[in-house]
Amino acid sequence: MDRSPRRSIAGQVFLLQVGTAVLLIVTAVVLLVFQAQRDSTDDARRTSLGVAESFARAPGTAAALTGPDPTAVLQPRTDALAESTDVDYVVVFDEEGIRLTHPDPALIGKRVVGPPGLVEQVLRGESFTRTFDTSVGPTVNADAPVRAADGRVVGGVAVGITLTNVNESAHRQLPALIGAGAASLALALGAAALVTRRLRRQTHGLGPVEITRMYEHHDAVLHTIREGVLIVDGDRLVLANDEARRLLGLPDRCEGLPLGRLGLDPGIADLLAAGDTRTDEPHRAGDRLLVVSQRRLDLGGAAEGTVATLRDTTELQRQRSRAERALKRLELLYDASARIGTTLDVERTAEELAEAATPSCADFVTVELLEAVRRGEEAAPGDLVMHRVVLHGVRDDAPLIPVGEAMTIRPGTPATTGLESGHAVLIADLRAETGWQRQDPARAPAVLDYGIHSLISVPLRARGIALGVANFWRGAGSEPFTREDLSITEELASRAAVAIDNARRYHREHTVAVALQRSLLPHGLPAQSALDVAYRYLPAQAGVGGDWFDVIPLSGARVALVVGDVAGHGLHAAATMGRLRTAVHNFASLDMAPDELLGHLDELVTGLDRDRTDASGGSEIVGATCLYVVYDPVSGDCTMARAGHPPPAVVRPDGRVDFPELPPGPPLGLGGLPFAPAVFRLPEGSRLVLFTNGLVTDRDRDIEAGLDLLRDRLSDVDRTPEETCAAVLDALLPERPADDIVLLVARTRAFPADRVAEWDVPHDPAAVAGVRAEATRRLTEWGLEETAFTTELILSELVTNAIRHGAEPVRVRLLLDRSLICEVSDGSSTAPHLRMAAGTDEGGRGLFLVAQCSRRWGTRYHPHGKVIWTEQPLTEAETGGR
Repeated sequence: MDRSPRRSIAGQVFLLQVGTAVLLIVTAVVLLVFQAQRDSTDDARRTSLGVAESFARAPGTAAALTGPDPTAVLQPRTDALAESTDVDYVVVFDEEGIRLTHPDPALIGKRVVGPPGLVEQVLRGESFTRTFDTSVGPTVNADAPVRAADGRVVGGVAVGITLTNVNESAHRQLPALIGAGAASLALALGAAALVTRRLRRQTHGLGPVEITRMYEHHDAVLHTIREGVLIVDGDRLVLANDEARRLLGLPDRCEGLPLGRLGLDPGIADLLAAGDTRTDEPHRAGDRLLVVSQRRLDLGGAAEGTVATLRDTTELQRQRSRAERALKRLELLYDASARIGTTLDVERTAEELAEAATPSCADFVTVELLEAVRRGEEAAPGDLVMHRVVLHGVRDDAPLIPVGEAMTIRPGTPATTGLESGHAVLIADLRAETGWQRQDPARAPAVLDYGIHSLISVPLRARGIALGVANFWRGAGSEPFTREDLSITEELASRAAVAIDNARRYHREHTVAVALQRSLLPHGLPAQSALDVAYRYLPAQAGVGGDWFDVIPLSGARVALVVGDVAGHGLHAAATMGRLRTAVHNFASLDMAPDELLGHLDELVTGLDRDRTDASGGSEIVGATCLYVVYDPVSGDCTMARAGHPPPAVVRPDGRVDFPELPPGPPLGLGGLPFAPAVFRLPEGSRLVLFTNGLVTDRDRDIEAGLDLLRDRLSDVDRTPEETCAAVLDALLPERPADDIVLLVARTRAFPADRVAEWDVPHDPAAVAGVRAEATRRLTEWGLEETAFTTELILSELVTNAIRHGAEPVRVRLLLDRSLICEVSDGSSTAPHLRMAAGTDEGGRGLFLVAQCSRRWGTRYHPHGKVIWTEQPLTEAETGGR
């Protein structure tokens, strides 16, 4: 792209004038300098020759030259002559060419310096002038012969003027020459400035390209604008553009003709001839109505004709009408694009179509959808069973098929024709057509009597799938539909169809995801005696998330509460949630501590992330949080650990609500960071409230406000867990939850002291008999005599193993819960292993017998050792209905 500065025509002319003047003046000055130098040189030649000849002919010069001491006589004379005549030297030499005089005494007596033959030429009696290097530098040198009285040449005189002196003479003229040149340049610049100023006014400072382009644009605009332009000078037409020729019907060669010969309408001809100023004055020109504006041209203070513009208002009115219709159509489509498809609900999207189309496009709109589409499925080919899902109009009493009624689309109706062709069907006059009446012959007369007279039926299709039909009706007071209305109705239906299909697909995927998620969540609460539990789970409106919860019975009558949240929505989040929930169950079955369980869960999520990254080549991260709580009803201790999850709310029996400060743990999947547990002693009747972020956060509420609101709703101590769930959701549930909501409320129970038996065992194998006896006594007190033999066998094996393979202290605990729990603890962390003994082995059958005699058994560890526990099933009568 050319970025060089552009100059106006005036500027270019100014530069051209200045350049020319400078060139001429510099040339003149240089020539004058050369001429001055040449004149100075000529003067030097004439002067030196004249001095040389005068001195050579002077009386006494020849006599002194031939005298006994010519130097003594001639040297003073030559010095005086050089000084008086402003020559640089006067040298006298004899017939041998030997200097007799010279300004430099050291050179007297030496041969004359000069071109070869110089002395010989002088001795021949010739006078001449030459320029050559002498002893004093480049010099204009003149030589003249000295003749004796008899005419014989006895020597010569050389007179010289150096070129330095000649140039000084020329240089003395330079100031005058330069001054004259400067004065000439100033005069030239002044004249150029005056010319440029006038030229700039006449060209308005434009450059040649701009002026050329201006005239090209002027010509293009004049002949392409949709407005007639006339320029009139007196009674003659000077200029008419193409539009003026068309509007007035002017002949091809009209410029220069009198107005009376142009065949103009008399009113327009009189107006142009008068030359008056007019603004938007209407005039007839044949079948056209023109609006004429006229102004006088005033150039240089003198009126020079008039200019008139012509506008065809008939054409403008047509264009305005088309523009208004197009604008209304665009406004309708813009409004429809904003109103249709705001939700992912099939029937609501159909209602939005009807609301957008009435009353600007139609008086009534009905929409029928295929039954399969309403279920989120694709309709089978040939399926014509539809349900009317929308009837919307300017009135509510239209005698059309009501909403909710099923119908089978009949052949020959506009709906069938539209579905087969894929295009809208226009019936401008319902009385003249009968095909539409086949769908509901009984209601057709009522429809006509009501005043409905025009119909457009548009098939709803998206991605090649038939969804249903949209019918646009017009009634009394509205014009019939025309073919221009087909495009707007098809556009509305097309947009609605895409939105309906999106809602259908979403409904299908949402149904699948919800079904998957619900299959992965608990279907009920397990039987346990430690907590009274109630829960609520609500999926997000925008899609299925990955929130989950669990209530897991543990050994020793303990119960674990789990709440987790997988980031994201959809099937992936639901599937990941199911994997994490299964993993929590597996880890919990190993009686892991909360912090240890979260550590293993973190490793699992890290592995899932690594697998997804390797499979996708990206860096996808699962991202999950978890809160794990273990409540022991015997001791009242509650152990908690969290991985990026909000802590639970704890409601004391007196109504105090707090959110305990749990050690912060990173979300699952970061890897390598530790989790720390916290232990709290909860009195009986306390409530643990576990929840996910969806409960306390929303678009219009931050987490702090949500926690404050939750605290207010939990302060009532008289509510049951079920009532607490209802009250909390009533206060905190958003209108359209953007995330899944999990709420888990558990009220603590204390294990009855009379159902706990616990004692220490001496580290002596002989103590096993005492353990059996004490166990039998306690079981008899609880009315469990029938289980005494099995319990004695179990305790004998467990206590024997603890004494032989474990460490002190050894302790036995019996718990009467929904089952009979036997626990033997010792100070060793060595875990027993179940193995199958061979027929000849004397041992190795103890744990096998324990496993056969109990429903469940296992090992759990604590900071001071381990606990081997078993559970024996009991009847309801034996447990006392617990």
